[in-house]
Amino acid sequence: MTQETRNAGVLVAIKVVHTTAWLVIESCFSYVLYSGLTGRSDRRAALAGGVVAAECLVFAANGFRCPLTAVAESFGADHGSVTDIFLPRWFARNLPAIHVPLLVLAVGLHTRNLLRGPAVSRRRAAGPRPARRSPSGS
Repeated sequence: MTQETRNAGVLVAIKVVHTTAWLVIESCFSYVLYSGLTGRSDRRAALAGGVVAAECLVFAANGFRCPLTAVAESFGADHGSVTDIFLPRWFARNLPAIHVPLLVLAVGLHTRNLLRGPAVSRRRAAGPRPARRSPSGS
């Protein structure tokens, strides 16, 4: 097996790992947005938010570049391009620009929910209340 063939296999593995990580983080991000919109600022939303925050910290600490990009480049991926994930290039290249406004929105929604108090969040999480019957039984 040549070095080039081995590197190609490693690059595919890096793409699989990176794409899987992206899907997990994106699922957490989607849940954070959904729970913020529906008024459910609970432990699950906090856990999902923790995953998103950890990803943001790793991304920022690495100079706003995914650490897996450098790993992929060390195995022969093109420098400066998004070649370490199975997403369309235009989408992968613009992920930060797409997510920053959504992240600000999510933080704002959960801040609003938490300022409203836990009773509102619990009531929304429980769903709509059943209709009451009149005292006369009709």
